[in-house]
Amino acid sequence: MKKTLSVFLALAMAFCLSTAAAEAPKTELVVFAAASLTESLTAIQALYEEANPEISLVFNFDSSGTLKTQIQEGAVCDLFISAGQKQVNQLDIQADEEKNPERLDFVLEGSRIDLLENKVALVTPADNPKGIRSFDDLAGLLKDGEILMAMGNSDVPVGQYTQKILAFYGLNEEELAAAGKITYGSNVKEVTTQVVEGSVDCGVVYGTDAFSAGLDVTDTATAAMCGQVIYPAAVMKNSAVPEAAQAFLDYLRGEEATRIFEGIGFTGIPAEKAP
Repeated sequence: MKKTLSVFLALAMAFCLSTAAAEAPKTELVVFAAASLTESLTAIQALYEEANPEISLVFNFDSSGTLKTQIQEGAVCDLFISAGQKQVNQLDIQADEEKNPERLDFVLEGSRIDLLENKVALVTPADNPKGIRSFDDLAGLLKDGEILMAMGNSDVPVGQYTQKILAFYGLNEEELAAAGKITYGSNVKEVTTQVVEGSVDCGVVYGTDAFSAGLDVTDTATAAMCGQVIYPAAVMKNSAVPEAAQAFLDYLRGEEATRIFEGIGFTGIPAEKAP
């Protein structure tokens, strides 16, 4: 009888321990990421959570400008991955005063890296009704008022890159918008959707978004037109789980994550090559 009871108690204890382990709360890691990272980070999430069952990744995808504002206003964010340097500079006390005039201090010192490079791409609907083959074509047709182009808002990195391209060609954005030749999207996904749906003649998006949407890239902007498209990332200073955030950021720079990023069209920036 005593032997049976001891076996029962041992089994009951084992069951309780396994149940407690199964119900142990996971560490929730909140990642704010540019909308253009949606597909790649969603694919990475499954792999990372499988290898790290104690971690639950929670993503907030939107334009980098919107995400920066949310962080500034107190939103919970452990790791921020922007599609442009501007938004991280505005939160980084290590940036000079010209780039961070409000002297905001949200970036954990020593955590900031340049993670990825993307390309700015000119895309058209499937039938390319206006026969746009290059940024040179785009500039000429816009100047003549013959096309409707979609671009990101001014607080969206892809919109800021597009503004540089317009300036490169000596085009006045305000005049074009007033003439009804430009439509806007609040993030790169909205611009991409306008092109896919054929509601515009062309759009300026990232090469990765063109790939994900199945759009043909008719031209790619050079560095002279808009500079390099670098995605910086940083752990946030007020993160409750900075070690977990740093571990995930380290993983994103590793071989497994880099293969996923590069499969969609990004270029990984190795630590030894980062500025």
